[in-house]
Amino acid sequence: MAASLATTALSLACIVLTYLYGSGFLACIMVRFNEAFSISLRIDGASMVYGAIVSVLWPLVTAYSLDYMSHEGHENRFFAFWLMAYGVVLGIAYSEDFLTLYFFYEVLTLTTLPLVMHAMDEKARYAGRKYLVYSLSGAAFAFIGIVFLLNYGVGHLNFTYGGILDQSLAAGNERTLELVFVAAFFGFGVKAAVFPFHGWLPDASVAPTPVSALLHAVAVVKAGAFAVLRLIYYGFGADFLRGSWAQTVVMTAAIVTIVYGSARALRTPHLKRRLAFSTVSNLSYILFALTLMTPAGMVGGMTHMVYHAFTKITMFCCAGAIILKSGKEYIYEMEDFGRAMPVVFATFTVSSFALIGMPPLGGFAGKWMIAEAAVASVNPLAYAGIAALILSTLLTTLYMLTIVVRAYFPVGELDRAALARVHDPARTMWIPLVLLTASGVILALLSNEVIGFLWNAVPRNW
Repeated sequence: MAASLATTALSLACIVLTYLYGSGFLACIMVRFNEAFSISLRIDGASMVYGAIVSVLWPLVTAYSLDYMSHEGHENRFFAFWLMAYGVVLGIAYSEDFLTLYFFYEVLTLTTLPLVMHAMDEKARYAGRKYLVYSLSGAAFAFIGIVFLLNYGVGHLNFTYGGILDQSLAAGNERTLELVFVAAFFGFGVKAAVFPFHGWLPDASVAPTPVSALLHAVAVVKAGAFAVLRLIYYGFGADFLRGSWAQTVVMTAAIVTIVYGSARALRTPHLKRRLAFSTVSNLSYILFALTLMTPAGMVGGMTHMVYHAFTKITMFCCAGAIILKSGKEYIYEMEDFGRAMPVVFATFTVSSFALIGMPPLGGFAGKWMIAEAAVASVNPLAYAGIAALILSTLLTTLYMLTIVVRAYFPVGELDRAALARVHDPARTMWIPLVLLTASGVILALLSNEVIGFLWNAVPRNW
């Protein structure tokens, strides 16, 4: 356990030094098969964004997990797969090409499966089987897209701004390539929980809460969104796809998922499952921005990726503390918990307002950038996306404030004896909560600097 914390902290320090002293020369060929195929790593603008999210949040949740997992048991097995998953997600972030991305993408499923199934009871085994079937099936469709990129590309799979399709080979095959893109989008979109391939995510909430936090904020769903970003902007190319029926299909899927996820969250009384459906909706904010297929859309998607990560990981860690210290999992059971668990619910409340998008918190910056990019795209369907964002914000307000209001303004009779046994967790758990919340607030107050950094991640020669 201590080794897991030390390793994640050391990797964070190394990555910080890398960012400070430049990354243009940093490339690593792990395995070379031939001139076209290799497993290799390289840092570029997009990978710096995703890699920074992973590197900052993973050590904090590792510290939170040390106390939490002592109550779950089998800590050595848990932290072994935990540490492997951390390395794999960094591999996804720093992949140089689509083959490397696909390799780590598949390994991510195998390393996170034991974490989802940690309890090994009937629910955990069912969730694990569902997660495995969805993930492997989606990856198969994504692989089809990679094969076509190789056959209709410029002879390599290295990420290239603007795409790697050879226009002379693509000429006359546009419809086929657009169909393949749609298949690959939904293939990678399985991990990003796009409708109708989202079903694995709410069921995976049976996993220990630290796993849920990373599944929803850093590891799996963000890996799916990051892969979609690579597919659109570095694979098929936004210029090739913009204005096509394929763009209409994938953007419509994202818009439908935004509304669907929020509506399901409002109707779900279980705390972790409500947060899971909230993730379904918010990940499609990112996908909607990416399917605008403009530089502003890319920046808007990355902005929401950053702020949603800090917000949602805090909320899941709060949910874990609530379940661990009270044994309650349903929202209607949490009357007056705001007074019983002041630190947990203070951080949860701040995160709730951030998720809603209340300025100046981070959710506002993400939604604003996405809406601004949608207007600038001059795509009629994008206006439907803006309407979906507004509706989703209203629904988010309802399903998040319902929890907060119950915690601070109870109605009906309270079981005072039961409430007396509810309290904040140990410092090893609530200090990471405070640090996560404070980090999210600071990033929100520095939104101009964050967005400027993200704009620098977009290629100058777009």
